[in-house]
Amino acid sequence: MLRYIVKRILQMIPTVFGVILITFVLFNMVGGSPAQQVLGPHAQADTLEQFDEQRGFNKPLFIGTRTTTRAYADSDFERSASDWHGMKGITWTNGAIILAAGGEYALPLKFALRTDCEYELEIEGRAAGSPMFGTEPLKLSSDWKKIRLRVQAPGKIMPGNAPVEIRSIKLRRVMSNPFDSQFIFYLNRLVRFDFGVSSSTNQRVSQLMLNGIGPSLMLAVPVFFIGLITSVMLSLFCAFWRDTWVDRFFVVFSVALISINYLVWIVGGQYLLGFKFGWFPVWGFEDPRYLALPVLIGVFSGLGTELRFYRTIMLDEAHRDYVRTAQAKGVSRGGVLFKHVLKNAMIPIITNTVIAIPFLYTGNLLLESFFGIPGLGYLGINAINSSDVDVVRAIVLVGAVIFVIANLLTDICYALVDPRVKLK
Repeated sequence: MLRYIVKRILQMIPTVFGVILITFVLFNMVGGSPAQQVLGPHAQADTLEQFDEQRGFNKPLFIGTRTTTRAYADSDFERSASDWHGMKGITWTNGAIILAAGGEYALPLKFALRTDCEYELEIEGRAAGSPMFGTEPLKLSSDWKKIRLRVQAPGKIMPGNAPVEIRSIKLRRVMSNPFDSQFIFYLNRLVRFDFGVSSSTNQRVSQLMLNGIGPSLMLAVPVFFIGLITSVMLSLFCAFWRDTWVDRFFVVFSVALISINYLVWIVGGQYLLGFKFGWFPVWGFEDPRYLALPVLIGVFSGLGTELRFYRTIMLDEAHRDYVRTAQAKGVSRGGVLFKHVLKNAMIPIITNTVIAIPFLYTGNLLLESFFGIPGLGYLGINAINSSDVDVVRAIVLVGAVIFVIANLLTDICYALVDPRVKLK
C-alpha cells in the first residue's frame, strides 16, 4: 500500500501543477486588469502601477524581455493624437502627428520612470533631417520606418531643422531576467505558502483563510455528519420496509425536499423559526447557539438528494443473490441489512462521502452569507463582490488541492472496506 500511495502522490504533482497553471491563466489573463477591477476605472496611473508592482502584475506573463508600463500608453496616431493632443508645436493629421522643426517635445508621461530600469522606445515615423532623442540620434529616413531605442530615462524628441512625422510610439520596460515573470512570481509565493494580500482588507490572504476556516468547519462538519448518518439510516429503513407504504412515503418525502429551492429553506427557516417563534438567532456568530438553525437547514435541505441516492444503493444490494442466500440460512432481515447490505454498499457511500470532503473547508456560501457566519464561504462571496483576486484564487486553489488528496483517500478507503480491491 505504501508503494501505491507514494506513486499516487507523484502522480498528483503534475495534476496540482495543472491546477495552478489553470487558476493563474483564469485570474491573470481573463477578465482584464486586476488593478483596474479593484481600484476602479478612474484610478491614477501611478496608483495602478504601484498595485501591479506589489503583486507582480507588471512583469511578462510567462517569459519575456519586455513589459508594458502605465507611464505611457501605446499611441497609434492613425486613430487619434491621444495624449499629444493640444501640445504646442504639434499638429495631427489622419495618420500621424507632426513635430515642428526647432522644438523639443517630451513624451507625455503619466508619472516619472524608474531610475533603476532601462526602457526601450519604439517609434514608427519619417523625417527629412537628423532628429535626436536626447543625446541619441533617431535614425529615421524619408520613408516610414520603425526604430527601437534603448534609454535609461526618456528625454525629449528634437526634430532639428526639419519636421518629424510619427505614426506610433510604444514604451517598454526592459527586463534584466527573461524568466522574471508573473507566473514565476506566483510560484515563488506559493512555495512559501504566501497567497498574497487582500486588496479589500489589506491583510494577508493566508491569515484571512485561517480566521475563516474555523467557523466554516463548525458549520459544515455537523451538517455533513448528521446528514450522512440520517440519510444512510433512513435508506436502510426504506430497504427494510421496501415496497410498503413506509418506503413510498420516504420516496415522496425525498422528492418533495429536492423540489424546494435551497433559498426557500433559508428564508422560511429564518422567518418561522428565528423571527416568528424566536427559537434561534438569525444573524451573527457569537456562540454555538447561532449555528443551530443553519445546521438544521443545511441537514434538512440536503436530506432529499442523499436519501434518494442511498435508498437506490441499498435496494440494489438487497436484491442480490447473497442476500437471498443469507436469508435462506436463517439470518434475520435486520442482520442481513446491517451485516451484509450496508457493508457491500460502502463503496458508493465512500465515493459520495469522500468527494464531498473538499467542499467542507469552504463551508456553505449561502448559509454563511444569510446568517452572517464569518467563514470561508462568506469570505469568498465578499471577495467576488469586491473583485479581490488573491482571495478568490487562493480559495479555488486550496479547494482543488484538497480535492486531489480526497481522491487518494477514496482509493485507500476502497481497499480497507473491500478485500477484492488491491492497491497496485
